[in-house]
Amino acid sequence: MSNVVVLDNGGGLIKAGHGGDRDPEVTIPNCLYRPLSSKKFLYPSPSNSEDLTSAALRRPIDRGYLINTDLQRDIWAHLFSSLLHVAPSSSSLLLTEPLFTLPSIQRATDELVFEDFNFKSLFVADSPSLVHLYEASRRPDGLVSKAQCSLVVDCGFSFTHAAPVFQNFTVNYAVKRIDLGGKALTNYLKELVSYRAINVMDETFIIDDVKEKLCFVSLDVSRDLQIARKRGKDNQLRCTYVLPDGVTYTKGFVKDPDAAQRYLTLDDGSLPQPSETEKDMVQIDDAEERKDRKRIDLTKNEFDLTNERFLVPEMIFQPADLGMNEAGLAECIVRAVNSCHPYLHSVLYESIILTGGSTLFPRFSERLQMELRPLVPDDYQVKITTQEDPILGVWRGGSLLASSPDFEAMCVTKAEYEELGSARCRKRFFH
Repeated sequence: MSNVVVLDNGGGLIKAGHGGDRDPEVTIPNCLYRPLSSKKFLYPSPSNSEDLTSAALRRPIDRGYLINTDLQRDIWAHLFSSLLHVAPSSSSLLLTEPLFTLPSIQRATDELVFEDFNFKSLFVADSPSLVHLYEASRRPDGLVSKAQCSLVVDCGFSFTHAAPVFQNFTVNYAVKRIDLGGKALTNYLKELVSYRAINVMDETFIIDDVKEKLCFVSLDVSRDLQIARKRGKDNQLRCTYVLPDGVTYTKGFVKDPDAAQRYLTLDDGSLPQPSETEKDMVQIDDAEERKDRKRIDLTKNEFDLTNERFLVPEMIFQPADLGMNEAGLAECIVRAVNSCHPYLHSVLYESIILTGGSTLFPRFSERLQMELRPLVPDDYQVKITTQEDPILGVWRGGSLLASSPDFEAMCVTKAEYEELGSARCRKRFFH
């Protein structure tokens, strides 16, 4: 077994394991939680068997950056001793860190690694370069490997980056960022469901599950909005999510999984226009629906989703709809490419790699292709590939790097850190 610990320390999930393995040994939420039945905060387990209904959360990472080192120390100590069973003093650590981390946070991280855990040596990498490394090694004859150049779109928990990578180094000056990630989408879905159906503002894990199981990216928003207004069987988008009751079942679930997949049968044609009689019927139905809404049954342990299913992921493509003064993902990618040398443009557009949990929404890459094509010059091809597992892609790149023969030479040792300090040691990772 390798004595290099590979740690992808995300804002949402920690992926940890040994260098050279294909998959991480442990994947757990990067937080402590306190269920209603407990008075103290607990460590999440990899089995994910806990009842997390209305659990209070404490996260060490906020908006992508480490803000609570004491909490992170507790989580790492539990991870290394109880889950990975490694001795840090005889191990090296490969750690992922967000782009543009402040020097003060870098210092705090180095203190955590060398002074609190006494790791033998440390290498810090950013996500895009590890994704590029993994994809280049998977397809040695592909464009990413031959050109040593790619554009990594990382839609993570805290934010979304479009990062050009050249010869295994992220081109920092060309990276563009949208301050929207999985956490913001979950919070938006919480607000929509709480406003329309039932108060779920405290149910982070449940609404995460709803988002992952039921949300999708719309290829025609105006058409889908029309369908979402229909009643009965004409509405292929309506589906029901059943909340856990704490007795019969402790996990929420989709009431009719087949109904949740019906949107896939929608063709790309336009909707037929309703006749006058149908319009009259719709008006009568609307009046009845308003009456029903007044006598809504609050004891029901379930809620319906219609247009929320596609309006939530829509935020990544249209942040302005949330009142954010930011460009959508397609424009973000174009700006990132235009910040690079013109010789790289055609290669970057042909080697776009999607990674991060928020790219798992169905039809994400098709929608991105649709939005990107009109913005890109006609003589450039646009080719988008999604990683086989977007959540584990960064960790697998780290595992590959940790198993390379010259990895130890790239690391900063504890002795070097003690002699030179954090700032001097950090320079090694970016040359």
